[in-house]
Amino acid sequence: MRAPTLTAKRASLVSFEDVEVVYPGRGLALGPVSLSIAPGEILALVGPSGGGKSTALRLLAGLEQPTRGEVRRTTRRGETAVVFQAPTLAPWLSAQANVALPLELGGMAKREAYDRAAEALARVGLAGTERMRPAALSGGMAMRVSLARAMVTEPRLLLLDEPFAALDEITRRTLADDVLALWEVSKPAIVFVTHNVEEAAYMASRVAVLTRGPGRIAGIAQIDAPLPRPAGFRTQDVFREAAEEVSGLLALGMQAAA
Repeated sequence: MRAPTLTAKRASLVSFEDVEVVYPGRGLALGPVSLSIAPGEILALVGPSGGGKSTALRLLAGLEQPTRGEVRRTTRRGETAVVFQAPTLAPWLSAQANVALPLELGGMAKREAYDRAAEALARVGLAGTERMRPAALSGGMAMRVSLARAMVTEPRLLLLDEPFAALDEITRRTLADDVLALWEVSKPAIVFVTHNVEEAAYMASRVAVLTRGPGRIAGIAQIDAPLPRPAGFRTQDVFREAAEEVSGLLALGMQAAA
């Protein structure tokens, strides 16, 4: 088990310095946490419900500010993208229009934005769905549209808040490989929240395990294996050992005193 801090060796893209979050009426929800994310790395946040994982993600996204401590970032406006558990697509827009929306809001001409949106949909295996509206999409297809919308802006930091939680296991595994394939193209830093230990071990280069609330870092599992994962990775010893290490840290996190 490593020391309970989250510090990358390379220059950080975004970092927490003794961050704490206090909610009125609830008290301390997260922290203190010190955390650093390097450019291009994939980090999973795992922990019990109520341990502050989604709060940490909102801090990274700039959607929330810490009560104490400091969040330092080198990302500029428009360089962070977030994919939530629900696809959050505009139901009145086509798949292509949904993906083009952040580009248009950023000032890009409609034709160019739509061309780039079509390319992004093709990269997630949805060529030919450009005119389909969200109501006509399956859950997995809707999540792919959300991923395309997030990646079309070529973010330096991609944040995923349990994006596969409502999907069946086969779709989850397929989308995990889709995310890693998208990462391989432009290598953004990715931070994703999950309750699934095996999903974390499969997708991440590091897994940070939080305690039950108020969330602190119980420990970190480093997964020394190539990304994207090779065929049959789930049968390899390195995967099984990583999953066991994360499970052990999660057990410690569940036992931690609030």
